[in-house]
Amino acid sequence: MFRTDLWVSAFVRRHNDIGHLCVVSRRGDPIAGQIFVEVDHLNGEVSLYTPAPATSLGDNPEARVFQLRFDHVEPAKVRERIEREYDFDPDLWVVSLELRKGELGLEVART
Repeated sequence: MFRTDLWVSAFVRRHNDIGHLCVVSRRGDPIAGQIFVEVDHLNGEVSLYTPAPATSLGDNPEARVFQLRFDHVEPAKVRERIEREYDFDPDLWVVSLELRKGELGLEVART
């Protein structure tokens, strides 16, 4: 698996290169920190993608696979979830992306 800091750097650069605003909101462990991706839909709603359970990884256990935890909810709900997770795991990374529509560039587990 790629180091977390390298994966985050590539993700942020890819989105900024195509005109989306994408920033690192919180830095965690550079090697193995978990990544949360917060998507601001620019309409007062946000979504949150978190690491998928290991059972979702299928044939590639090294892949970074995400699950949609919250879909188009109020920002306070996502902030509360991130803070709860940070209290449990301070090595957490948070990437914030403004995206009205378009491809996230994440591998999302099917539910």
